[in-house]
Amino acid sequence: MDWSIQEVARLAGTTSRTLRHYDDIGLLEPARIGSNGYRYYDRAALVRLQRILLLRELGLGLPAIGEVLDGQRDESRALAGHLEWLRQEQDRLARQVASVERTIEALEGGEQMMAKDMFDGFDHTQYRDEVEQRWGAEAYAQGDRWWRGLRDDERQAWKERTAALGRDWIAAAESGVAPDGEEAQELARRHVEWLTGVPGTPAAHPGGDVKGYVIGLGEMYVADDRFAANYGGEAGAAFVRDALRTFAEANL
Repeated sequence: MDWSIQEVARLAGTTSRTLRHYDDIGLLEPARIGSNGYRYYDRAALVRLQRILLLRELGLGLPAIGEVLDGQRDESRALAGHLEWLRQEQDRLARQVASVERTIEALEGGEQMMAKDMFDGFDHTQYRDEVEQRWGAEAYAQGDRWWRGLRDDERQAWKERTAALGRDWIAAAESGVAPDGEEAQELARRHVEWLTGVPGTPAAHPGGDVKGYVIGLGEMYVADDRFAANYGGEAGAAFVRDALRTFAEANL
């Protein structure tokens, strides 16, 4: 059984133009092309499209998605990994929904709100053990105090700044600029400036090994899929790593 390009676009919530683009770049080829020139997709193609859409949700760029798909031939095993991430997100979002519902009920009913229940699912401490293991308990404690001390608008501004930096890194990597070029090095400068804004890190501590910290983070971005996803996948993370290393060697 196969499905026409229009049927697949409707089922997947995308467009025929997007599917044709995926074919043009070798990311998703149709099972066959009919005499009318239409593309038709079989079960295997739909499984591959599902994986593409899941990886897009993780923030990966199309080149990085191609690398992931080519490197993970066991689709059942790969989908199991995606499923685990989705379940974690499902749990986190369900907790957030319940938290907001409780707040609405309290506001409408004139009840007292329990502060400890208002932020379930909004957890910035999920990497506490990892941070303490890498950089010590005091590094985490300082960063935690700093974050808790920010106003809501300051936290939002920080998140937007972080997201903008990630988008700019992905765009630069996909555009093909050199890691040691002017554009990438300006991004590296911004990145280091961003890092120095977090108390408790070596980048913010006077006399700390800023150079080693920046270079080490770059390596971690590549080695850890969770961080690589912020930069479009392993290839994007490698671009960030190389740019940061070049900047650190020259300036830190």
